[in-house]
Amino acid sequence: MAANSESEKQTFRLFSTSTSLGLGFLDSSENPLPPTPPPPYLEISSSVKYTVEPVNLGELTLLKGRVNTQEVFGLSNSDLVPGKYEGGLKLWEGSLDLVKALHMEIKNGNLSLRGKRVLELGCGHGLPGIFACLEGAAAVHFQDFNAEVLRCLTIPNVNANLSENIQPLETNEMNAGGEVRFFAGDWSEIHKLLPRVQSNGKNLNCSSGHSQVASYDIILMAETVYSISTLQSLYELIKMCTSSPHGVVYMAAKKHYFGVGGGTRRFLSLVEKDGVMASNLVAEVADGSSNVREVWKLSFR
Repeated sequence: MAANSESEKQTFRLFSTSTSLGLGFLDSSENPLPPTPPPPYLEISSSVKYTVEPVNLGELTLLKGRVNTQEVFGLSNSDLVPGKYEGGLKLWEGSLDLVKALHMEIKNGNLSLRGKRVLELGCGHGLPGIFACLEGAAAVHFQDFNAEVLRCLTIPNVNANLSENIQPLETNEMNAGGEVRFFAGDWSEIHKLLPRVQSNGKNLNCSSGHSQVASYDIILMAETVYSISTLQSLYELIKMCTSSPHGVVYMAAKKHYFGVGGGTRRFLSLVEKDGVMASNLVAEVADGSSNVREVWKLSFR
C-alpha cells in the first residue's frame, strides 16, 4: 500500500494527540517533528452527505452510515483501488458477521469486552469497534487506510451509535469514561502512530527507541485478508500489538477472495507456518449471498 497523498501530509502534520480523542496520520518525514500542542479534533466533513439507517443483527440493532464514494474519492462504483482507496466506505458482510460472533461469544461466556483495550483494524464503518464501546471497553482505537474514511464515515458513525451512551466526540467528554481514538495509515507503518509505552508503563504518543507499542487485549478485523500482498504486514502488526500471553484476535473474512488471491485459509497458513499463534474457528456463514465466510479467533500458543 502507498503512503498518504502529499496533500494529506501537508494538512495533517501531527500523527497523534495527547488527549483521549485523537486522530493520527502518517508523516513520512525522515526527521520527526518536535512535540507540539495537540491539533483541533478533525472536523466531520461538511461537504459530504452522510445518511444513516438501522442494521438489524438479531438481538442487536446498530446504525450504519452511508456516503457517496464519488463525493469522497472521485470514484464511482468501485470496491477498492489499491494504494488509493481500500473499500472502507462499503459495509462488508464480514463486519456484521464479526459483531454477531462477538455477541455470541459474550453470551456463551467466552469473551468479555468490559474494561479491555480494543483495536479495530481496517475499520470502515467501525461496527465491531462500536459494539466494543457499547460493551464497556476501556479504550477502542479505530484504524483505516484512508483518512477520508475516518473523517466522512467512521467518526460520524461512532457518534450516531454512541450518542445515547457518551457525548459526541467533538466535546471530549465521555460519560462511559472510555477512550476512543482514530488512526489512518498503512499496516506496515501504523505502529509508529499507535500509543507507545515505556518500561515504567507511561503511555507516549510518539516513537522512541526506548518504547514499544502499547498492547491491546483484543484486536478486531473484518475483511482485511483479501490481498496477498498485505497479509505478512498485517500479521506482523497483530503480533506486535496483541497483548501477550492472553490477548486475542477476532478475524472475520471470506474463505477465499476470488480474483485477488487472499482469504482466511491463505492467512491462516501464514499463521500456522509461523507457529507463534493458534487459531480456532468461531463461526461459519454459508448463506448463499457470497463465498463462504468465517470468523476465527487467534491467540498466542
